[in-house]
Amino acid sequence: MKRTILFITIIWLSALQAIAQQFILQGKVMDQDMNPVELATVACIKQGKVTMTSLKGEYSITLQSADSVVIRFSMVGYKTKTRVLRRPRGKQTLQIQLFSDNTLSEVEVQGERIQTGQNQELNKEDLKKMPSANGNAVEALIQSQAGVSTHSELSSQYNVRGGTFNENSVYINGVEIFRPFLVRSGQQEGLSIINPYMVDRIHFSTGGFAAKYGDKMSSALDITYKNLTPKNGHKFTHEGNISASLLGADTYFGFGTKKISWLNSIRYKTNKYLMGSTETSGEYRPNFLDFQTYLNYRPNERWKIDIIGNISDNHYNFKPKDRETSFGTLENITNFRVYFDGEEKDHFLTYFGTVGLTRFINKQTSVSLIGSAFSTKEQETYDIQGQYWLDDTETTQNLGVGTYFQHTRNYLKANVLSAKLMLQHKSKKHEVEAGLNWKKEHVEENSLEYEMRDSAGYSIPHTGTDLNMIYSLKAQNTLDANRIEVYAQDTYRFSSKGEHTHFTLNYGVRMSHWNFNKETILSPRVSLGIIPAYSENTTFRIATGLYYQTPFFKELRDTTITNGITTATLNRKIKSQQSIHFILGYDYRFKLNNRRYRFSSELYYKALRNLVPYSVNNVQVIYYGDNKATGHAMGLDMKLYGEFVPGTDSWLSLSLMNTRMNFNGVSMPLPTDQRYAINLFFTDYMPGTEKWKVNLNIAVADGLPFSAPHKELERNNFRAPAYRRVDLGMSYRLLDNEKREKKTIFKNIWLGLDVLNLFDINNVNSYIWITDVTNQQYAVPNYLTGRQINGRISFDF
Repeated sequence: MKRTILFITIIWLSALQAIAQQFILQGKVMDQDMNPVELATVACIKQGKVTMTSLKGEYSITLQSADSVVIRFSMVGYKTKTRVLRRPRGKQTLQIQLFSDNTLSEVEVQGERIQTGQNQELNKEDLKKMPSANGNAVEALIQSQAGVSTHSELSSQYNVRGGTFNENSVYINGVEIFRPFLVRSGQQEGLSIINPYMVDRIHFSTGGFAAKYGDKMSSALDITYKNLTPKNGHKFTHEGNISASLLGADTYFGFGTKKISWLNSIRYKTNKYLMGSTETSGEYRPNFLDFQTYLNYRPNERWKIDIIGNISDNHYNFKPKDRETSFGTLENITNFRVYFDGEEKDHFLTYFGTVGLTRFINKQTSVSLIGSAFSTKEQETYDIQGQYWLDDTETTQNLGVGTYFQHTRNYLKANVLSAKLMLQHKSKKHEVEAGLNWKKEHVEENSLEYEMRDSAGYSIPHTGTDLNMIYSLKAQNTLDANRIEVYAQDTYRFSSKGEHTHFTLNYGVRMSHWNFNKETILSPRVSLGIIPAYSENTTFRIATGLYYQTPFFKELRDTTITNGITTATLNRKIKSQQSIHFILGYDYRFKLNNRRYRFSSELYYKALRNLVPYSVNNVQVIYYGDNKATGHAMGLDMKLYGEFVPGTDSWLSLSLMNTRMNFNGVSMPLPTDQRYAINLFFTDYMPGTEKWKVNLNIAVADGLPFSAPHKELERNNFRAPAYRRVDLGMSYRLLDNEKREKKTIFKNIWLGLDVLNLFDINNVNSYIWITDVTNQQYAVPNYLTGRQINGRISFDF
């Protein structure tokens, strides 16, 4: 009995000693404005203990006592703070204030916030790394994301989960952006309106996005421009860049005071050098010029004024000379030769501007009035004659000889005016936003196109009696319409009892009315993000909603054929296309070899109704002009992001997709059906030095369905070869003056060398169709650019 009592006493004393060695640390984490910082990390690295703050910024953690206990408080966007506790006992209370950090390292994975909604925040520093042929850094970054695809390095446009280029909404500082209408090829595209030098934050959603984003079915890209603010007690700050390459030149300068931030940039792009690697030789004279300014003025804490101005002047002039293309299989190689006469002259002049006035009622509530104007004047004109020979290289047999002549006179003017009233309110658990938007749309079109084909002395189509063109189109249309949009949404952050599981619920509704077709639509949307109690590094996401693709000028054009002439008119009975999104998402954040990684995946299904059938040729989307189809798109997107190499970010994405469209009783894949896509962006340093950086960009994507031009969509039974491309970029840091220790105005000087299309792969962009007198057609591939070397130099100051 005495031994039992002694044994129990020893155990009891040991337990008391263990309890005495523990202590409870609790408190609150706040920002510089004394607002709670939610989901901040509180960690004792030595003991391997980590917790997160609640939605009220509060935390509690049990630790082992020691002579000194080091506690680290961290949160993305804030400077990390460390505190040392000396021999802590019992209950300890520690209030911490974190201050904003606007100088996040470009190589830290923790620079990305935890995604609990459908918007993923992309690291803007990745823009500086990617070798790109089109010169549009933001779009090049978007094109490498999971669920996104492109099939032309010359174009900044992209498809998202089976949608067309026109189904992607783009916003800059809360204002929707429009693109030119007549662009039909990547060669004609100029610079994107998104200026990468001015970008502060990039949010991108491939589906299930919130109600504040407009009526598009596929994706939402939300860009926020930066405000330069002096730091460390200074009254003035500035930054700038001058860069040049074989593909163009840029200059950027911005300055900021306590009240004013003003950014200005001029960009010039030419793809003349790139076009020299294509099979069509001739005189290329593309010139794309862009000027942009952004002014932010805060006279006091109650008012803010934002002004954005942009002028884009794009010219594409081309005199083709000749081309020679070999295509087919190893056993059956066909050679196509053509000699050209004529030229193409295109001009796209675009103006865009916004003025925003914001009144801060208090720190939590603001009201904004934003006015914007978009104006474009476009012309596409060409007269090109080609005389061609089509030969079998094995037998030297002539398969076809003839002439084709293409004539186009397309002119378009468009003006879109808008006024938006927006209310924003933020409390401890809610972020409420509501808006009312009015748009006035005016578009004038005057188009004339025709194509003549002659094979072996006969005009195609050959009837024996009449002389007809193989294709002829006339269109003279004017659109005058008004659109009213209203939305309301709330982001509600809450926790379970005991605050172990964290939830982020976004719910909202959007309504719009268009007086052109007298249609009113209602779009409810909801998403839920869950950080479970068992793992703070895991996030589950669920989203659904009814999304519409409201028709605009391109979708309205309905065609009728009379005596071989196609006439395009505007269809007032057209309705909005519909898409119901169902999305399940999973994110897992982990460390491997002390490097940070994040794995993200989304499983999605989109039920499509009231589809307007379309075909795609290069980057031109041609609609049928009426709601005639239904369908679906479903798939799986996966992405691994992290430090593949210590100290720098890389990512690998894989997308699998299946789409179907039911049209006129026939089931077929959508014209944008891409069954698989793989993208790898890899960054590394040269061994032994961080002055050398190497960036590798690999894209592999399934080819798209296609058919002969001017044929029924039901005959879309061909598929182009897969798109495969590898771009390699190398950069050398000639000057590193980040800490301003050297007496020079420059902060960095970089020298760069890009090898574009490293393996010189012939990727097919589109097809030219050759017809013989028997009406048999041959699809001759138009290949994209070959291997090119681009030199770069950049000065930061």
